[in-house]
Amino acid sequence: MSAQRPVFPEVDPDEVSSNPSGNRTFGEVVERRMSRRAALKGGTVAAAGFLVAAQLGSTAVAAEPTRAPAGRGGGRHPLLGFDPVSVSRDDTLVVPEGYQTQVLIPWGTPIRPSGPRWSKDASNSAAEQAQQVGMNHDGMHFFPLGNGREGSRRGMLVVNHEYVDQQLLFPDGDEEMTTEKVDKAVAAHGVSVVEIERRDGGWRVAESRRARRITGDTPVDFSGPVRASHPSLRAADRPAGTLNNCSNGYTPWGTYLTCEENWNNYFGTEDADWEPTPSQARYGVSSAGGGYRWHEADSRFDLAANPNEINRFGWVVEIDPMKPDAKPVKRTALGRVKHEGCTVTESRGRVVAYTGDDQDGDYIYKFVGDGNWRVQRALGRSPLDHGTLYVARFEDDGNGEWLPLVHGRGPLTRQNGWADQADVLLRTREAADAVGATRMDRPEWIAVNPRNQDVYCTLTNGSGWNNAVNPRKPNPYGHIVRWTEKRRDNTSTTFEWDIFVLAGDPEYDPAVELDETNVFGSPDGLAFDEDGRLWILTDVSNSSQNLPSRGYDNIGNNQLLVADPDTGEIRRFLTGPRGAEITSVAFTPDQKTLFVNVQHPGEATTAWGAPSPENPRAVSNWPDFDPEGRPRSATVVITRTDGGVIGA
Repeated sequence: MSAQRPVFPEVDPDEVSSNPSGNRTFGEVVERRMSRRAALKGGTVAAAGFLVAAQLGSTAVAAEPTRAPAGRGGGRHPLLGFDPVSVSRDDTLVVPEGYQTQVLIPWGTPIRPSGPRWSKDASNSAAEQAQQVGMNHDGMHFFPLGNGREGSRRGMLVVNHEYVDQQLLFPDGDEEMTTEKVDKAVAAHGVSVVEIERRDGGWRVAESRRARRITGDTPVDFSGPVRASHPSLRAADRPAGTLNNCSNGYTPWGTYLTCEENWNNYFGTEDADWEPTPSQARYGVSSAGGGYRWHEADSRFDLAANPNEINRFGWVVEIDPMKPDAKPVKRTALGRVKHEGCTVTESRGRVVAYTGDDQDGDYIYKFVGDGNWRVQRALGRSPLDHGTLYVARFEDDGNGEWLPLVHGRGPLTRQNGWADQADVLLRTREAADAVGATRMDRPEWIAVNPRNQDVYCTLTNGSGWNNAVNPRKPNPYGHIVRWTEKRRDNTSTTFEWDIFVLAGDPEYDPAVELDETNVFGSPDGLAFDEDGRLWILTDVSNSSQNLPSRGYDNIGNNQLLVADPDTGEIRRFLTGPRGAEITSVAFTPDQKTLFVNVQHPGEATTAWGAPSPENPRAVSNWPDFDPEGRPRSATVVITRTDGGVIGA
């Protein structure tokens, strides 16, 4: 095939920027840094990094090598110990030789064995769905129950449910929207908390008093500068629910953080006189919403009838998996954006939480807690309520700065229309615009290397709008950026950055340094294991997956890869079924069990078609392969047949 310029997908709403600011793009910063480095190096760039194809009209930076950390035995051991799997277009899950899989909790599984059974024709009621595992699994974490070996055999698995496919959720699809359908869709969102245990060589759901569902209708609290009593949060009903739960995080004190991403999609109105405010427009709010049409049957989601309800979403939500009666708490000090995740680390006794705002042209944020988090907890204060929220600016010379989003500092004053800190947090995007943050190519998951505290962020792709966006214009494949905070102190306000890897297909972009063992596009999920392996999960849009016209025919279905961050080696570990995204990984403490989430198998794809009430299996029938069933998102257990450490 002759090389051609991939056509960027136009159907994914996340790829449409709502950022009207004049802030410089990351691509412009990369271009200037490249020019500076070329001058310093006599016109060359180190081969350890990557180059971007000239025909894409772009420039990039070489990744500097880092010192290889010592292994557990004191020496540097190879991190990757498996043979890579091949690209796949089949409707199956593929793992390396020597590994085995088990489907654990697909959509509709009762959260307790005694709960309502799954109906394969999707006829479960809203009330039943509220007692079952939700739809479209995303971020997750495993909280061990017990110490030592027991903690790797029993624990609480907490799983996000990002959104619903209403063609598969209802037996008759969504041509007609009813109150019952809205209630079921709301119940299929949120978070599942299930107790699982390993018995007789496999994992199963255990009967547990801790098991529960947090849905779009669960009572919630607000904490921090924006309280539930704030005028902007006063709506028709009590504060309730969490929606579009994408990625996640967890805290040193044992709680789970779920993140509300594309919350604007659930709200709309038929009122022809309604128009979005500038702040609503900045978040992509529109009368049509994301096509869910819940407002047709439930005024809670009607922008004209209940205008403040939407302000209750866009937050990081803290859940205690060990206290089933505790309300989820929306931690407003972390800002209101389309949170892709909330990765928490610790530095000098203080908590640091990183989050990406997943929309083309938006920003990367960091929250730094005030004082020692253990002291805060001892005083009865949440470490996530007290601290400073920052947004990132990437400078031309490879340095960067964290800009504080604090009322009264810089442009965020009363004279400039900012009432108080609550106002700054309710309008976080506008505050970041005002201070001059760097626009990015859809910043998604963030991971911190446990060995050296380097920080990595996936940038899934970018539209290539009027200003250059990251290394390529357009950037249909995405890349991963990394940075090192000053003195490796994650509370620092300055950092040095570089590019870790440029994703893509070298057949279309000869500068991409990937091959058949690791070619991938649209990196999304990101996680480190305790040994320092970097796990990369992909989210190639179903409008592009497997299509030569999009430059994705050689990449196949979405996949899970593993990287050695010190050598740059990357191997493909897993490929998913048709139409699916690989969304999250979690490990038991002994690293001998890997949990992987497979989201939206069988969703509408340009390559394979679209499901319908008459034929829900048009694209995929994974994982049940029931001739009368339908595809289901699921958590999959992966173990080694020899019982060893995953990936080693």
